[in-house]
Amino acid sequence: MVVLVFVGLILLAHYYLWHRMVRSTTGPGRPRKALTWGMVGLFVLVVGTFVGTRMELAELGHWLAWPGYVWLALLFYLVLFFLVLEVPRAVAGVFLRLAERKRAAAPVLAPERKRSPEPELKPEPVAVLASTAAPVVEETAPVETVPSAEGAAPVEQVAEKVAPPAPLSRRLFLGRATAAVAGLGALSTVGYGITSALGDPVIERVKVTLPKLDPRLGGLKFAVVSDIHLGPLTGKAHTERIVRMINGLEADVVAIVGDLVDGSVAELGALARPLKNLESRYGAYFVTGNHEYFSPGGFAEWIEELGQLGVRPLRNERVEITHQGAVLDLAGVNDLNGTSQGDGPDFDKALGNRDTSRSTVLLAHQPVQVGEAARHGVDLQLSGHTHGGQMAPFSLVVGLQQPVVSGLATVDGVQVYVTRGAGFWGPPVRVGAPPEVTMLELA
Repeated sequence: MVVLVFVGLILLAHYYLWHRMVRSTTGPGRPRKALTWGMVGLFVLVVGTFVGTRMELAELGHWLAWPGYVWLALLFYLVLFFLVLEVPRAVAGVFLRLAERKRAAAPVLAPERKRSPEPELKPEPVAVLASTAAPVVEETAPVETVPSAEGAAPVEQVAEKVAPPAPLSRRLFLGRATAAVAGLGALSTVGYGITSALGDPVIERVKVTLPKLDPRLGGLKFAVVSDIHLGPLTGKAHTERIVRMINGLEADVVAIVGDLVDGSVAELGALARPLKNLESRYGAYFVTGNHEYFSPGGFAEWIEELGQLGVRPLRNERVEITHQGAVLDLAGVNDLNGTSQGDGPDFDKALGNRDTSRSTVLLAHQPVQVGEAARHGVDLQLSGHTHGGQMAPFSLVVGLQQPVVSGLATVDGVQVYVTRGAGFWGPPVRVGAPPEVTMLELA
């Protein structure tokens, strides 16, 4: 059902775009047919991209990912701009129609003749034989004299009369003007978004005050990163840059809060290898996100792979972080999507039978898991998943599904920090939500 709904929405978006970019800007003929088939090809490209990148079709996915996902972003913003322009387009149409009616209703005044000072003499009628009537000569363009062969008289060449071009119809004028504005807006937005998504993540520095935190734990620093999304559009340099930025923070703990990969270990293992160079005082930890459960090779192979890279998965479990003689409980739960594969979150296992006088930091991929965290007395939850909306105005939709879209908030008495993530999913585009690596300090 999810696949059918997705394909239906993509088909509807392409039809709307065809109506506004092809039908409204062209007349019947070859250009319209060619553009129509081009729109059909773009629809097939989007569907093929999702099939190639979600299934074990690595070669196909790599070929289609860039054009397919970039077109998907353009499709989204073209539809958005056209929808915004529907009202001004309709208003402009009304004004143009009124102007046309006003011009049509205006009386045509004949030019005044100049009176001659002398009385006009009526010419006497002259009989003209039909056979000798003067021929009617049609008005032509100026006559051009063309030189003939040597020694011959020049030949006069009569140019054909050229009709003036027909005025552009109101429909075509509005259609082309709207398409030009929407196209320019979409191209500019996607171009900016690609630059943002492929650029360096922003370092967000956040201080979180936990009321019952042992004073000796004050100043404990977490490097938080999420949604790296290693996949067909990222390279090894993407991981190396993130590792380099995290190491530059000199954190006590590194927390990777899910959605590390979009593929199997066989396909993406080399891209994850730089994670073995992560540096921190008390280690690097990982919890699964929903995309780990979409991996063609299964989530278990990534759990094993990360362990070999020196990143410890917290699978419904907790560890004690001892800092300056004080203890902090660091817990992690699996993502909600693991439930269908028998690997769902278990808060009782992760947080049960602990010393409740100690502060607890929970790693949970989705912010919505804060409800269970509150029931188990968690002080701070670190999450990702939302990408901060990734492409505005998607943040409005994400806000309907998750209690926090990005940043620090308090939900049910639990402080939740949601990172925008350091990568991207689908289109390599971020608008209004730049990639992020967070330096979070406890106080």
